[in-house]
Amino acid sequence: MRLLIVGSLGGQIGAASQIAMRRGAKVSQADDIHAALTQLRGGHGADLMMVDIGLDIRLLVASLESERISVPVVACGVSTDTKAAVEAIRAGAKEYVPLPPDPELIAAVLAAVVQQDNTIIFRDPSMQKIMDLANQVAPSEAGILIVGESGTGKELVARHIHQKSRRANRVFVAVNCAAIPENLLESELFGHEKGAFTGAIARRIGKFEEATGGTLLLDEISEIDVRLQAKLLRVLQERELTRVGGNQSVKVDVRILATSNRNLQEEVRKGTFREDLFFRLNVVTLSLPPLRDRPRDIEILAKHFAEKYASLNKVPARPIAANAMESLQRHIWKGNVRELENTIHRSVLLARGDTIDRDAILLTEDGENVPNPGGSIGTLVGRTVADVERDLIIDTLRHTLGNRTHAANILGISIRTLRNKLRLYTDQGLPVPPPTGGEADVPA
Repeated sequence: MRLLIVGSLGGQIGAASQIAMRRGAKVSQADDIHAALTQLRGGHGADLMMVDIGLDIRLLVASLESERISVPVVACGVSTDTKAAVEAIRAGAKEYVPLPPDPELIAAVLAAVVQQDNTIIFRDPSMQKIMDLANQVAPSEAGILIVGESGTGKELVARHIHQKSRRANRVFVAVNCAAIPENLLESELFGHEKGAFTGAIARRIGKFEEATGGTLLLDEISEIDVRLQAKLLRVLQERELTRVGGNQSVKVDVRILATSNRNLQEEVRKGTFREDLFFRLNVVTLSLPPLRDRPRDIEILAKHFAEKYASLNKVPARPIAANAMESLQRHIWKGNVRELENTIHRSVLLARGDTIDRDAILLTEDGENVPNPGGSIGTLVGRTVADVERDLIIDTLRHTLGNRTHAANILGISIRTLRNKLRLYTDQGLPVPPPTGGEADVPA
């Protein structure tokens, strides 16, 4: 990932940089907000900004919003400056990191923004077949569409393809089309010219230009508005773009990878996805199987996550007991690998004794396996679809301990849709589990 540090961080910039680089981040630095904005406008993108709390964070966040630049901001300052920390969060910072920097805290912040472990772990033949095909097509220049349910590892496969391609030594840029508000996405992809809209005080280079020579991943491409799909298709066909508010064509050399957790052919039939864009993307399609169809992968993944999170949390590494593994094997993994990872992370923290036993494996709110839907149909009769949907969303939020992003992945909906639902429930006076991890129930 790309980390942009803004300011001196109270003299701790060197320490923070070293920690981030040891965790696999590419670090750049800007002396002040003006310099940081100049870097971002010029195509030197960032996945995360760590900003000195002594700088005007409110101005920075306002500038990012007005110029349609989507980068999360983390404030950093001395641990005793609690008032400034509160003000930074109110100003729009996603998190506050006290200084001097703690390695594990920095790691957690980085991991919250982008997946750090790019290793694809599998043993099941169904996944082996997909990876063999991915390795075969990776050296080509063909666009690849990676489809599958949320949490199956689509972005990991995309990064693997880039690493096996002829562009491996060039930049890999990922854009989460579902996470970026619709009114920001066009500028995010194609950039804009000075004066293109209110707040556009300078030219901004978009992700296509930033990724020139490398690979651009359009994550959850089905979430792009139909109007914007037309402009995207032109860029893919002509290999050139026009920035928002501009009239000059800019050549780009980008390999496109795209992911979707929806059936794009069905979206084409519904009129929400352009057929010509679908065919342009669909040169090669990799369909990732859900975890429930990869039974041999559950045990190896569970053991991997148990070791990973024991090390991360500095707790004893415990083997998974036979009764716990049996529960994992029986479970219906609607959230796929991501849900399994969260489950094992939680079990590592809850486990007592020498093993991770059944009591530490919380699969649903009451700790029981997800029931067969066919066996509970009677409990749904007489209820409205809206009521059932509301209860499912709230129960899933409780299951994820309030984490909106994880809940959206398990439910198979975009974070934008989830937040809109939660705002509706809040307006209706219904109790909604509070957000965690710097998330907020604001429209995306």
